[in-house]
Amino acid sequence: MGSLDFKSEIPKEHEDELVVKYNSRIGAFLFVIYVAAYAGFMALSSFFPERMGGEILFGLNLSVSYGFFLIVLALVLAVIYMKLCKKTGNGGQQS
Repeated sequence: MGSLDFKSEIPKEHEDELVVKYNSRIGAFLFVIYVAAYAGFMALSSFFPERMGGEILFGLNLSVSYGFFLIVLALVLAVIYMKLCKKTGNGGQQS
């Protein structure tokens, strides 16, 4: 049985600084979009709770519908982030 060498250095990934900045800007922008949508949910819950209880879609009230919307929005924004981000390595090629 082979032995494990725990003392060897793990090679560090080379990251282009411009690519990291670009990816960070995209991530921050998409995060701001999500925070704005979530702030709307919190504002409605705080200041207009009676509106959150009203039916809006398929017999669900606004709070449940908005909650599902936030979950789907998070997944959609994650896919957008994956598509827009540049990859490092392999000559710095884009995906």
